[in-house]
Amino acid sequence: MIAAAVWSNFIIGKYDIAVFEAFKEIEVAVRTAGGFHPTDIGVDLMSKAFKVDNGPLTDMTLPEPERKATLLLFLGAIGLFKNPSSHRHVPLSDSHEAAEMISFASLLMRMVDSVKP
Repeated sequence: MIAAAVWSNFIIGKYDIAVFEAFKEIEVAVRTAGGFHPTDIGVDLMSKAFKVDNGPLTDMTLPEPERKATLLLFLGAIGLFKNPSSHRHVPLSDSHEAAEMISFASLLMRMVDSVKP
């Protein structure tokens, strides 16, 4: 899913758009998996989806500190890699850095897939 969303922009050097698209796919997957509304977006969506005590995507088999860390991981990812480019131009010219960000998005997608209801 991530590769399909980003490849065409990545290959032509539009790394900022590729990274944005990767993390947008995470947001869409979280919204869909958690049964949220289209108006649930960004870090607020992540807060609801991975709420430590009762989020629909929270892996309740994990100890509480790891559930909290998962929440913070998703909050940070969306807050740092998706939201800024939603609101302003964020230049990104390093293909290696972009690839690492996209790989991180792929890991997050795997995590979402593993906790889907």
